[in-house]
Formats: sequence, C-alpha cells, structure tokens
Amino acid sequence: MTRPSQLLHPPHPPVPTLPAATVLLLRDGAQGVEVLMTRRSPRASFAPGAYVFPGGGIDALDASPETHAAADRRPAQDDLHLTQAIAAIRESFEELGILLARHADGPRKGGMADAHDIAAIDRHQPFAAQCQARGLRLAADSVYLLAHWTGDRDLPRRFEVPFLVARMPEGQTPVADEAEQFEPVWVRPADALARHEAGQFFMIYPTIRTLQRLAKFVSTQAVLDAVAHEQPLWVSCPRAGLLGGKEARYMEDESPFGELALVCPDGQIVHPLDWQAERPVPLLRNVQRLTAPNPGVMTGPGTNSYLVGDPATGFIAIDPGPADAEHLDKLWRAAGGDIRMIVCTHSHPDHSPGSKPLQALCVQAGKAQPPILGLPSAPTARVASAFTPDRALQDNELLTLSGQAPEGKITHTLQVIHTPGHAANHLCLLLQEDGLLFSGDHILNGSTTVIDPPDGNMADYLDSLDRLDAACAEHGVEFILPAHGYVLGGPVNGARSAIAKLKAHRLAREAKVLAAMQALPDGNMDDWVQHAYDDVPPRMWPVAQRSLLAHVERIRAQQPGNN
Repeated sequence: MTRPSQLLHPPHPPVPTLPAATVLLLRDGAQGVEVLMTRRSPRASFAPGAYVFPGGGIDALDASPETHAAADRRPAQDDLHLTQAIAAIRESFEELGILLARHADGPRKGGMADAHDIAAIDRHQPFAAQCQARGLRLAADSVYLLAHWTGDRDLPRRFEVPFLVARMPEGQTPVADEAEQFEPVWVRPADALARHEAGQFFMIYPTIRTLQRLAKFVSTQAVLDAVAHEQPLWVSCPRAGLLGGKEARYMEDESPFGELALVCPDGQIVHPLDWQAERPVPLLRNVQRLTAPNPGVMTGPGTNSYLVGDPATGFIAIDPGPADAEHLDKLWRAAGGDIRMIVCTHSHPDHSPGSKPLQALCVQAGKAQPPILGLPSAPTARVASAFTPDRALQDNELLTLSGQAPEGKITHTLQVIHTPGHAANHLCLLLQEDGLLFSGDHILNGSTTVIDPPDGNMADYLDSLDRLDAACAEHGVEFILPAHGYVLGGPVNGARSAIAKLKAHRLAREAKVLAAMQALPDGNMDDWVQHAYDDVPPRMWPVAQRSLLAHVERIRAQQPGNN
C-alpha cells in the first residue's frame, strides 16, 4: 500500500453514501429494445433537469418484514435485493404510476395490476399496505439486478444504487407525478445517446454508461436472460480526471482509472490525463513519469521513463527511452541532476539507447557517474536491441535510495525481478515501500505486448506473469506502472486482478490459435492468423504473427514427445 507521506494531495474523505434504487422498465419496439425514461424536476437537489430511470431512496418500510411478506421473490433473491426491488417498484409507482404487482387470488389470480388498481391506490399514502388491501402482491420476483453504481467520490451527495431491470407490464401507461418527474418517454438507448450528444437530452454519467451497454442487446428477453444469474453485469464507482482541461469520468475497466486511483485516491479532480512529452507528470511525491516523444503503433503514447526518489535521496531513472536529447535533458532536470542509477527493464530500442547519453549528461554536469544497470541482451536479440549494462543485475537484488528528510530518514527500495518472455533480458522492478510494480513491457495498459521469438518466449512470458503475481501478493502491490500507457490497478481491481485478466486473455488467445491449427492442419502462419486474430484489424496481422508464432511454439512444445 502506498505510504500516505508520498501522496500528492491531502486526504479528502468522500461523503458517506445513501441507499437508493432505480429500475429500467423495458419493452420491445419496432426497432429493438426501448427503455422508459423521465425528466427530473429542474428544482431537484440531485441531477436537476436530467433524464433518468424512475427510482429514489430506499425507505425503512421497504425493508420491513411486513413489506417483504407482501412481495413475491425468487429463491435466490436475498433480503437486500428484495428490499431494493421493492423500493424500485414503489418509486416507479409514485413517480410514473407504473404498478409492478399481481393479483394474489380471485378470478384474476396471477394477473398483473391494471388501470383500475392503479387508480385506486394513492401515490402519497403507504404503498405496500394499499396493495395488500386490494389483494395485490408486489412482483419483486420480476425485477432483476442489472448493475451497481456508487456515486463518484467527488460528489457532495453520493448514492449507492442498484440499477434494476424489469419488463414493462402490458396495458399500463406511464403518467408522471409532475412534481419530481416530468415527460415520461420511451426511447431506444442509441437514440437517447445521440440526443444527449446533440445537447437535447441531458443525462448524467451512470445513465449514459448504462445505456451504452443496454444498446448492445437485441431484445428485452436478451437482457433478462443476461441477468438471470443474480449477479450485476458490472459494478462501478467512477473516477474523474482532467482531459483537455475538462472533467472526464472513467469506469474501472477503462485505461485511466488506475492512474486516478493512485494519484487522487479520494477522488479529487486535479490530475491531467493528456499525453504530452513536455514536462514530467507527478504520480506520487517519489514517482514521476516523463513520456518520450515517440508515439506509434508499437509504443502507444510513447515510452514512459520513470524517476523514483526525491531530493533527499537522489533518483533512480527507469527506462530512459530512445536517445532523444531533449527528452533526456528534461528527465535529468526533473531529477535536479541527481540521478544515482539508470535501470533499463530490457534492451529494446525504445527503452535502453538513452541510458549512455543520460549517464554522460550527469558526468558533464560534474556529478558522479550513475551506473547503467540491467541485464545484457541475449544472443537471440535483434541487432537494434544489443545492450551491455555497466553491471548486470541479479534476480531479487535490492536497489536502495536513502536520505534524511525533514520528517526523518526516508528510503525507497526497488526489488529486481527477472521476467523473461517479451525479451530474454526483461526485468521488472517492485517499489517495496509503496507497493508499486514497474512492469516495463511485460504488462501494458491498453494493449498486450508482442512476444517475438526467438528472443521472446510465450512459455517464459506466462511463467513470469505467475512470478509477478506471487511478488504482488507478497508485497501487497496494488498498482502497476507500465512502460506504455496509464497506471493500472487500484484498491479494488488491483495489480493481481490485472495480471489474472492478462493471463486469461493470453490463454484464450492460445486456445484460438490451437483451434485454428486443428481446423487448418496444413495451413501456415498467414492462414492461422486470420482465424486466431479475427478480432484484430488486418493491418496489425503482421505484428500479431510474431505472438502467434510464440503461441505455436508453446503449443508444439506441450505435445507428447516434445518434452
């Protein structure tokens, strides 16, 4: 876990959340799924004027044993989910006059409530008791959990909200209460999103993201089938940063989320997410990132050079990048000229060539010569990746900076972890005091690294992932700082989760490679790549063929007689 002393921003604990529930009422229209939405009052304390799904706060009566006894439930529907479903049913009635209830007995036993029932129930009086008096049972068993949202950490009012889903009862017509809600409208998710983009249909972030996912379903039944397992399709508490000077919010599966969790753990909206090569980006008090001006297909926004340390301890430069004089000068200046070590995670030409010019820059300024550390390139490396460090690092070696700061002695310790796979001489660095993993090219954000035989080896790569997972478990690592892309991880979706997803992705790809080889036993690499990488643009197939070859080599090595 990151030391509080290294955080950039003072603590600002988010306000506590309030329980609420909302429901997406669905029907099938001529062009696909439609959802019922309504406009909030312009005087509402939360999201005034926004188009939303009906819902609101959970009342004490929603959770009472008497109300639970008045509702039908599924066997797997626990008490909490039943309470949430009841709250959503009540709110949809109070706000829009939609009644998800069915007759308990009599000639209409099992039939859904109709206009006569709706007219007989007062929206302003206790809801469940009135339903019981008319012989109606709340149809909570027809309300399913779609997603779970927690209000962003920066908001002055935050809600804990299950987004539920149910089929709209036939024969009922929504009528807004004209107090909290106005203008009920049936709309296709794609149309609502288009109208929002045009500035005609204001919606808040969770509504937008929910509609984006809902738009992928072809029918109401498809949605209900997807949620029948009683688990939400996603759970999110978004984070916000600054992009182009404006607020931009992200969910856990989006690239900037981990970086925002590291830099602004309490949700402060202060961190710029724009990629630039002009100035270093502080991530912690003891970690800076300067991205080299070498963006491209293989490098993403550019190669990330990192500085670990502070003025009291001096700095370790990780991956100085290409031999770009301006980039190296900025890196040197960001360290105040006090670079104690230069470490290259591996010898590829976008990582190591800047090491000697950076070293020379330090010497020219009258500083002690910082050693260039790493592992020498193997004979299998390409010519452009030839590299010989001043000293070869040992697996599990510790690189330590220490000094005296106003608050006392301070130490930064990097553990060396040999991780062959992407390159034979690849290594990662684990900052033990703050639980950070500098992953080089072994783990990237936004793409998967290329495994290029013979210097790259898929079996070694997967074994190295297992080793990193064990190291992260041992040291409580939450965040991964890659050589390309934003920081990965966070307190919930931490480093180990990112590693597990990456390994699962690699093994799923290998299964597709094996299936292609079995379907086309006489095929070649050109044939197999079309099947195994059919989700990758054809322009990327020549690059994908290198990793395909690595998978083929691993598959063949596992076959009987090849061990």
